[in-house]
Amino acid sequence: MLTDFPYHSVDNFSSIERSTLNQHFSNVDKAVFAIITPRQVDRGALMSRYSRSDKTMRRIFLDEFISNPTRGEEFYNKILNEYGDDSVAELGEAQIAIEWISNIAAKKIEDQRIGLSYLEKSSRYVTFDKKIHNKYKYYRDKNIINSKYADLYIEACNNAFELYSKNIPILQKFISEIEPINDFTYYDSTSKLEKKFDSLTNLQDIKSAEKVYNNTIRAKSLDILRGLLPAATLTNLGITGNGRAFEYLLTKLYSSSLNEVRNLGTALHEQLNFVIPSFVKRANDKYGKSIQSYFQDTSNAISKLAKKHIRDIKYNMNTSVELVDYTNNLKAETTVASAALYEHADGQSLFDIIQLIKHLPQKKRHKIIEMYTKFRRNRRHRPGRAYEMVEYTFDMLTNFGMFRDLHRHRLLTTERQLLSTRHGYEVPTEIIDAGLEKDYRDCMYQCNDTYENIVKKMPYEAQYVVNFAYRYPYFMKINLREACYMIELRTTAQGHPDYRHACQEMYKHIQNVHPFLAMGIRFVDLNQYNLGRFDSEKKAEKKKRKMV
Repeated sequence: MLTDFPYHSVDNFSSIERSTLNQHFSNVDKAVFAIITPRQVDRGALMSRYSRSDKTMRRIFLDEFISNPTRGEEFYNKILNEYGDDSVAELGEAQIAIEWISNIAAKKIEDQRIGLSYLEKSSRYVTFDKKIHNKYKYYRDKNIINSKYADLYIEACNNAFELYSKNIPILQKFISEIEPINDFTYYDSTSKLEKKFDSLTNLQDIKSAEKVYNNTIRAKSLDILRGLLPAATLTNLGITGNGRAFEYLLTKLYSSSLNEVRNLGTALHEQLNFVIPSFVKRANDKYGKSIQSYFQDTSNAISKLAKKHIRDIKYNMNTSVELVDYTNNLKAETTVASAALYEHADGQSLFDIIQLIKHLPQKKRHKIIEMYTKFRRNRRHRPGRAYEMVEYTFDMLTNFGMFRDLHRHRLLTTERQLLSTRHGYEVPTEIIDAGLEKDYRDCMYQCNDTYENIVKKMPYEAQYVVNFAYRYPYFMKINLREACYMIELRTTAQGHPDYRHACQEMYKHIQNVHPFLAMGIRFVDLNQYNLGRFDSEKKAEKKKRKMV
């Protein structure tokens, strides 16, 4: 009987059928089960076919898939090619690793926001000082290497990597001298209290404290020195995503102006054909080439119009974050309060609720908004979707290293320009205090000179030699809910000082135009820290020590 959950299957499978099904599903009798049939194409096709049949999934599998080994491919050819139902391509998933790609190519891939998740090699925990075959790990674009600029390019990149590598131990020593280990407290397993380092007696506690301290000093040093790295620096990228997103990504890669990115599209397509071939087969056929042409034609046309209309405008941004557009305050408060109430309405339309809220006294409107975020206990308690009704557009001018961090937030609209050296660069205070300023500036000068030579003939390829420290213009359009998440996450003490500052500025802008709504961003951290990562490392190590 279909009464109490969990329901059991109503199918009466024979012993032979049960034996077959046990190889392709996690159970035979229950109404909740996992599909474990090995072929990705069959798993996806089965899910889609399931929505078009009154049969149970396991019965469909027995009736239609077991007797026809090519059923999955046939199904997708029909749905994707004949009917053009792109959504079914989301039923195929793949996990792909991409290694030895430049930061330029990595950002191009990560521009694809929906349907793909990324994990990229960290510049905070991983050093980029190792050589392979006596060569530093940076991308050598064939157009540059085959040009008269090859020697300039290689010399500039080599010098940047040499300075980066040479100064890691120097900077670590400098930071440890101004922030000595004895100034901090650590977990003492005997007393179960925090004690100064020189008060620890247990050997394990001393080693634990040294580990926390050294990890923090190392991360701080790499944070500071990453500004020297050129955008050609090679990184690794892990991608998990569905077939529809991968297919769209491939069409974007194929239409790129850079050899590296186009070749990457070919290599990625080849590997996706091993795991989800039916889901990505259109990426470079006539369907895919048509989309590629659309991207290229649009880019070329808009580029010409940009040169015609805006080339004489002088860049006039003096701060790292400017709020250029936002929902006006009354409308913002009205729509948030209305959307918050809407879910609990009894048939009333959003329009009528907005008309009511618009004429409510401010005090009552504020009460609704206050209650909507009052019970947040930590930053993981995200505000509800009513906060998505308010939007902000920020003009950003930050160093490229910081852009890489904020670029990871995909629930917003980001548009960016080509990477260049024309907006100057940033010099961390620690570089100056440690006596490394001259070498640092000489490196920036050399890379700028190389960029200026290459950009005249190869504007896209010239990006590779631009250091992470150079300022980069982009804009971000973000709703209040995502702004709350990003600001609270990126202002935590362990965050990189650069993006902490930018997100603090974003918060101040929001607070200025929407003071009451900004109160819902309850866990923003406006403090400044020297070794911001220290407490995070300490908590992690303390937890680990308690588990031993």
